[in-house]
Amino acid sequence: MSQFAINLIFVGGSFALYIAIAIWARAGSTKEFYVAGGGVHPVMNGMATAADWMSAASFISMAGLISVGGYANSTFLMGWTGGYVLLALLLAPYLRKFGKFTVPDFIGDRFYSQSARLVAVACLIIASVTYVIGQMTGAGVAFSRFLEVSSDAGLIIAAVIVFMYAVLGGMKGITYTQVAQYVVLIIAYTIPAVFISLQLTDTLLPPVGLFSEHTQSGVPLLQKLDEVVRELGFTDYTANVDNKLNMVLFTLSLMIGTAGLPHVIIRFFTVPKVSDARWSAGWALVFIAILYLTAPAVASMARLNLVNTIYPAGPTAEAIKYEERPDWIKSWEKTGLIKHVDLNEDGRIQMYNDKNAKFEATATERGWKGNELTVNNDILVLANPEIANLPGWVIGLIAAGGLAAALSTAAGLLLAISSAISHDLIKGTINPHITEKQELFYARISMAVAIVIATWLGMNPPGFAAQTVALAFGIAAASIFPALMMGIFSKRVNSKGAVAGMLSGLIFTCVYIFLYLGWFFIPGTASFENIPANWMFGISPLSIGAVGAMINFAVAFAVSSATEAPPKAIQDLVESVRYPRGAGTALDH
Repeated sequence: MSQFAINLIFVGGSFALYIAIAIWARAGSTKEFYVAGGGVHPVMNGMATAADWMSAASFISMAGLISVGGYANSTFLMGWTGGYVLLALLLAPYLRKFGKFTVPDFIGDRFYSQSARLVAVACLIIASVTYVIGQMTGAGVAFSRFLEVSSDAGLIIAAVIVFMYAVLGGMKGITYTQVAQYVVLIIAYTIPAVFISLQLTDTLLPPVGLFSEHTQSGVPLLQKLDEVVRELGFTDYTANVDNKLNMVLFTLSLMIGTAGLPHVIIRFFTVPKVSDARWSAGWALVFIAILYLTAPAVASMARLNLVNTIYPAGPTAEAIKYEERPDWIKSWEKTGLIKHVDLNEDGRIQMYNDKNAKFEATATERGWKGNELTVNNDILVLANPEIANLPGWVIGLIAAGGLAAALSTAAGLLLAISSAISHDLIKGTINPHITEKQELFYARISMAVAIVIATWLGMNPPGFAAQTVALAFGIAAASIFPALMMGIFSKRVNSKGAVAGMLSGLIFTCVYIFLYLGWFFIPGTASFENIPANWMFGISPLSIGAVGAMINFAVAFAVSSATEAPPKAIQDLVESVRYPRGAGTALDH
């Protein structure tokens, strides 16, 4: 059986499962559409939350980033994991106690202001739309290789699948679909990692293999990796980071951005009680940890395998001839995600760091005239089984897993956008008197429109998946997270302060990103590798969300202190939310 047929069986089978679940769990009311009826078991909700949260960036792109950047890019791992802990401890139980469907619902009621609700809707849509770009891009990458179609065609297929189960089932259908998607993606991620760990280190568990001896050389795996990348002019894989301020701010931006993600927060309204929200958060962390403990090993082993593929006798010896390149390179070349240009016309594949001035003399001595192999970071996890010559069924499995990761988060994001438009904007502001049936109709229409927009954005992505997602986290960090924290833990912050804070954080962050990343105006014309070096205090646009959050807090407290205190009823509300005495809605209009 051909590899294409195997891929088709795995991917087609998983899609058929998702659609069948959506039909079985079709939402019949707004409560089922928004929060799955509020009766999801904590363990199941934890698994669905893990799938919702572990997007294409986690499955496809994070290991690729760590693989290329080494220790420096471990910020993605630390930020996303730490952020989830922050969300579980500081936000989830209190928001569940409040009992509203959406983040704008909480902000609008807590800050007793339609303006605050509208600003929250705007922040949510901007963050979610930016985030969904990465998911659609990831889906396109997976489709383009494994189903042998163009990236754009893959995006359209992904959009159709999401439309069928998300628009039909709402949160109820998405929840049970995400449980299935978690099972698919975690098996797909860990099985290839186990195979490769056994190949390279004779160790069954990849996280242990990362710190074990490299079987072929007899030295620790990370030491071997440092040696081979150093020989090619790259920074040591385990090297420390020079700009520690930027590293700290980037990690913080990812952390508080995670805690402000609306599509994850919504999940904690799907369980019956406040205690269930806490248990859901705990179970989700367990399910997330399985992948996140494996990712550093996958990244390191993929980088070593890639170098060994190009330089079988070592990086100081000759590279392989282009005509003798392995089948996996030929397969990925068809997608345009691997490119080779024979700059010195020797018929071989030179891969090295041609940006390193200190290495230039060595490269000249070897007859190299520039790096000849360009590898998209997003393909490393997906190509890992092929690089390691694993069985065809493993390749088919990881194809299904990559798509599951992208589609599960895309569905959650699209639901967050849909609920913000139908529930918070249309019902909450424009026409509060619409019936439940009309609201459900608007919710489905909103989601359909959001899918179309997300598909177009996926066809015109600003960067590879994890970096696009990082920008979304920065926007959520600067706008939504501070408003939630102040809404729960401060009785003094009023509506004027909250609105001023959210607008200040959002505008500052977006302007800074626009200033240094021109792709928002002309998609595809700028790359993350060519961004200006004159950042403010050396702070990357990917890290600026943390500064935006500080501005949000400062402005909100300053404006609140200069204006009247919130009404006594609102202060009592904050008290009741902060010290939960049971589940239920704290404020009911």
